[in-house]
Amino acid sequence: MVSRHKVTITDIAEHVGMTNMTVSRALNNPDKVKVATREKILAAAKELGYVPNAFASHLRSRKNRLIGLVTASVDNPFYSEVIKAVSRAAEERDYTIILIDTDGSPQREEVAIETLLSYQVAGIILSPVSDAAAYHPAYLDRLRATRLPVVMLDRTLNVSDFSRVVLDNHLAGSLLGELLVKKDIRRVLALTGPRDSRITQDRLIGLKTAFDVAGVSLVVEQRPGDYTLQPAYRDMADYLRQGKLPEAVFGFNQLITLGAMRALHDARVSRDDVMVLGVDRLPYADIFEVSVPCAAHDTYRLGHEAFHILFEQIEDPMAASREVVISATLISSGGN
Repeated sequence: MVSRHKVTITDIAEHVGMTNMTVSRALNNPDKVKVATREKILAAAKELGYVPNAFASHLRSRKNRLIGLVTASVDNPFYSEVIKAVSRAAEERDYTIILIDTDGSPQREEVAIETLLSYQVAGIILSPVSDAAAYHPAYLDRLRATRLPVVMLDRTLNVSDFSRVVLDNHLAGSLLGELLVKKDIRRVLALTGPRDSRITQDRLIGLKTAFDVAGVSLVVEQRPGDYTLQPAYRDMADYLRQGKLPEAVFGFNQLITLGAMRALHDARVSRDDVMVLGVDRLPYADIFEVSVPCAAHDTYRLGHEAFHILFEQIEDPMAASREVVISATLISSGGN
């Protein structure tokens, strides 16, 4: 099959014997070009089969009405409500969202920031690939130099000069810890995010604190992962192959909990024998009559607050950075 040549402004310019600038002006700002010149260029464009780049035109027309939203993984159901909230709030203010998924890659995150800066976005909502204290990406200095409004969401970099909207991770761990105490459970397998993740650390501390407050001993074994399903499945399956069976499995996010449940199912371990609980609701679990206790967060509010803080800082560049914390609620019956 013969590939189709994409006709460019340069092709038209060569065809009519004019400069690229004149052709571009005739196509994008026709009122600034003489009628005869414009008609000649438009006729050539039609003859050659020129198709304008609608996306580029849109970006030009929306200059400074663009918001960048950078997430670590759109596969994570956690982000679906966040993206919906940011998109709707932006639409209300006549802004357009550019969504970039970094897929957990620091290199892609670096490129994402540079891309958004090149589009001259009005601000960025950023959920970094890591919230480890040692993670200090090079693009931080670029963002500071541009004085661009930035709001960090959920995962945060270890800096104090950017606003943030975060979850109360200590409370989430504590609420589930209190539930385990009430259920008289003492041996827990914690499938967590990375060991150096501050979210992981806060949820684990919250879990242990609940047992300390109750004066009850806790035996917890931590298996760190990366907040995705496959490592959680692997760790749960490996644990079971060793002939171990905890009283409860605590998944530190939705994907981890789902990975653990899949491994238990494949190993034919009844959930009557092992309690499964986790942070945030499992999507559509109620359809299958699956009940998983959880510490749930209002993720729609998370995204909504992030946009409105960003909008405040776009409107007032002198606005001080601030933090909003989204609380957790215990849902002991699970589901949606």
